[in-house]
Amino acid sequence: MELVTIAKRNNPFRKFGVNFWKSKYLILMVIPAIIFYAIFSYIPMYGIVMAFKNYSPKLGIIGSPWCENPFENFKKVFDEPKFWLAFKNTLIIGSVKIIISFLGAVTVAVLLNELRMIKTKKTIQTIVTFPHFLSWVVVSGFVFSLFSYYGAVNTVREALGGSRVNFLTGKNFFFGLVFASDIWKEAGWGSIIYLATMAGIPQDQYEAADIDGATRLQKIWHITLPGIKPTAILLLIMSVGGVLSAGFDQILNLGNDLIREDVNIIDTYIYYHAIIGTDSAGVGTAIGLFKSVVSFILVVVVDRIAKACGERGIF
Repeated sequence: MELVTIAKRNNPFRKFGVNFWKSKYLILMVIPAIIFYAIFSYIPMYGIVMAFKNYSPKLGIIGSPWCENPFENFKKVFDEPKFWLAFKNTLIIGSVKIIISFLGAVTVAVLLNELRMIKTKKTIQTIVTFPHFLSWVVVSGFVFSLFSYYGAVNTVREALGGSRVNFLTGKNFFFGLVFASDIWKEAGWGSIIYLATMAGIPQDQYEAADIDGATRLQKIWHITLPGIKPTAILLLIMSVGGVLSAGFDQILNLGNDLIREDVNIIDTYIYYHAIIGTDSAGVGTAIGLFKSVVSFILVVVVDRIAKACGERGIF
């Protein structure tokens, strides 16, 4: 009997059932997320086969014939100079966004962390975080109101004796507006994680620094920034995966017909050429697959570099 009892206790299915019942409420909370990602992320992955087919909406994904050359759609993309211009723009915008987003979020977090007046700190944090919840449609409306030819900025320039400038029709001005609006919209939101990390830094380190006569800048440089370093590197590795996204909503809403071809990124290129343009959906899928593969490679490379430098990775 004792052996039978021991065998029942060590039964893996019984242990699973016991643990499952103990965690039933947590599992119920996770189920909606699992269903969401299954429906909208994993099941649609079957559509990748469109990249290797001559897709026809009438025939559907399964009924559409395979390409004679498996890489026919990829060849169409890679032979198009406009695609490589969009790829170049995507790399530039995505890379610069990662840098400025990191610097902006850390700067906001450090400044908020140094405030000692709790009410003022909460008020400022609310103000700088609020733009994140605005859609790019609304933000682009603000940008147009400020920087259009007859906008507020040009009106002030003219009143001061200057001339009006077409900020929205110049490629260089456009990129500047993209980066500036991105910092304004996302820096406050990105600072939340860093603020949470700073709250976990042992206070005795700051107290010891006060005893040694360290200034605020010295405490920030030698305690605060090293304390958030692991979190910053982890977020950097994860953000590299989105470097080829570069902000579809932002570019689509801020762009206009005069500079559209010059400032296209990969996502807007797919939209204009494969969704509302003449290219097939198979070509758009091929671009999306290429983008995903490159993003995955970048994440792995950056992760390996971080580990080689003695930092924690994600794999």
